[in-house]
Amino acid sequence: MDSDAQLVEWAVVGSDIGPLLLAATGEGLVSLVFHADGTVRAGALRRLASRLGPVRLVESASGRLAEPIRRLDAYFAGGLREFGLPLDWSLTTGFNRQVLRELASGVPYGAVVGYGELAARVGQPGAAQAVGAAMGANPLPVVVPCHRVVERDGRIGGFGGGLETKRRLLALEGVLPQPLF
Repeated sequence: MDSDAQLVEWAVVGSDIGPLLLAATGEGLVSLVFHADGTVRAGALRRLASRLGPVRLVESASGRLAEPIRRLDAYFAGGLREFGLPLDWSLTTGFNRQVLRELASGVPYGAVVGYGELAARVGQPGAAQAVGAAMGANPLPVVVPCHRVVERDGRIGGFGGGLETKRRLLALEGVLPQPLF
């Protein structure tokens, strides 16, 4: 193992939307992956290792991940509206990073924004499709709330975690009604 390898702690935790894989570096939370069963988990860990350079992956729900796990639990229980966590943005660059940072700071709990409006906020009013691509590449969904980005006509649009997951997150935040069943 490379002695200069970056330590990345990871854990899979249960949530109201299924198992989530969380990963953190010394900078902060770097990744959140939906539906983190065995196959998804293995692929996500391989991608993390390849994208972050020399890393030492350590499974641990304490240390760097204790506070993100606590805050996610509070969010799903309806008691947290802003995560306020240190984030490691190293898995995103350029336009995507700019869009995701604007989303994280400018679209609060219980609100939604259109793809085109978010593009305009970052000075690229014609880049609604590029905003959609940035949402699909978001390494920190839920915490960087790409579920709050919707289509201009009010449809909820796509979502990397699946439309049912997006509906559940929007219902949790009061944007959509809670499902009956």
